[in-house]
Amino acid sequence: MNKRIVLLRGVMPTGQNHIPKMSYLVEILEEAGFKEVKTHIQSGNVVLKTEHSDEDVKRIVHDVIVARIGADLAVIVKTPQQLERAAAEQPFAELLDRSRIHLVFTNDFLPQDSLDRLLREDFGAEQLVQGHECLYLYLPRDAKKKRLYTNFLEKRLGSIMTARKLSVVERLMEM
Repeated sequence: MNKRIVLLRGVMPTGQNHIPKMSYLVEILEEAGFKEVKTHIQSGNVVLKTEHSDEDVKRIVHDVIVARIGADLAVIVKTPQQLERAAAEQPFAELLDRSRIHLVFTNDFLPQDSLDRLLREDFGAEQLVQGHECLYLYLPRDAKKKRLYTNFLEKRLGSIMTARKLSVVERLMEM
């Protein structure tokens, strides 16, 4: 059995993409055949064990959630090693507020030319850095108008993405 981290994109506190209880999500994923399913906070972070390929995990999790809950969520699948590398390569200085560091994950290959154009842009106090496993954002509290957010990056890079705070990624690695 291989451990996988499943990051759900678009979980909302209410409405169509609401997951009523994480305990119910655990139950339906275990019924779908996943083992040792655990969740972390209400925003759609799942750790599980499986023999399925990442593509199959993505499809099964998506289909089970649509069928049983009615939420049509994008599913990003990562290995513990990918999260460990992403956290270890976090490029921001220790003097920056760690609570403002976000890691942006995707299942897709990002077009380097589009990414290079984006990396050359000036986002003021906000910072965007490319890593091996993810993109890194530093979003200071005092930024007047936040430009670097998931929807903006998705549009510019033509990819489905989801962001997690560094502390959440570190917690998922512990699970």
